[in-house]
Amino acid sequence: MKKQVFFFVFLLFSLACQAQVDTSQLPFWNYKLPFETRVNDLVSRLTLEEKVAQMLNHAPAIPRLGIPAYDWWNEVLHGVARTPFKTTVYPQAIAMAATWDTTSLNKMADQSAMEGRVIHNKAIAQGRTNERYLGLTYWTPNINIFRDPRWGRGQETYGEDPFLTAMMGEAFVRGLQGEDPKYLKAAACAKHYAVHSGPEPLRHVFNVDPSDYDLWNTYLPAFKELVENAHVAGVMCAYNAFKKQPCCGSDELMIQILRNQWHFNGYVTSDCWGIDDFFKNHKTHTNAEDASADAVFHGKAWN
Repeated sequence: MKKQVFFFVFLLFSLACQAQVDTSQLPFWNYKLPFETRVNDLVSRLTLEEKVAQMLNHAPAIPRLGIPAYDWWNEVLHGVARTPFKTTVYPQAIAMAATWDTTSLNKMADQSAMEGRVIHNKAIAQGRTNERYLGLTYWTPNINIFRDPRWGRGQETYGEDPFLTAMMGEAFVRGLQGEDPKYLKAAACAKHYAVHSGPEPLRHVFNVDPSDYDLWNTYLPAFKELVENAHVAGVMCAYNAFKKQPCCGSDELMIQILRNQWHFNGYVTSDCWGIDDFFKNHKTHTNAEDASADAVFHGKAWN
């Protein structure tokens, strides 16, 4: 399996220096073993409740295995964001895109990842791994196509051109994740999958049904590039519905394209509280339980 599949569990391992439980003899702590062996050993030791809890962005500690809490929520659109520590602030994504300079964007992402590593190491030293904005899983880049000026997050994107967006996004992901054959420097996440842009108030309720030409030539090229060539660690599915299914529960987007055609085997996350939209806004599911189960089914890796 690809390295990004194991990054997140391994990240928990790396935090264990603060744990007070002697778990040194368990196979998943043995860094000499293959990642797949270590992951399988760890998962086999988790209860169902512990597995479910680890799917939250604020994943609680598992003291009996020496695993501390970890919050997945972090952003690095133009430098590490919202951290309590001082960081470098770079031009916003839309401004970087205007340069057409993939080399500079790659360097910016590489430097941001380095700062993120320093911040994360400080968080470990201070026992603050359960705090938001201190982890190494970044929900960036935003590779949506900016077509509607009423969308309040257009500045996060690389603009209206699918090719430019794909090239800038790939440069960013490679810079952030690094080129080490085994370890990620940090984890990038391609968002928001797919056909997602303004106007802002309608993103939780609208349904999109683009032509096949527009889907494949406008909205999907950047996601395809980041998945197949940049090997992005994660993909965030969007709030809106796609052909009358919520994006995070879309048969075509999540299963047919992402997993079966592009063979993505990294992690999938919904946008914040996006599963609520299944039953509260799109009205495609009856309750939270049905929505959650369907989202898990559509987000899993298919072998």
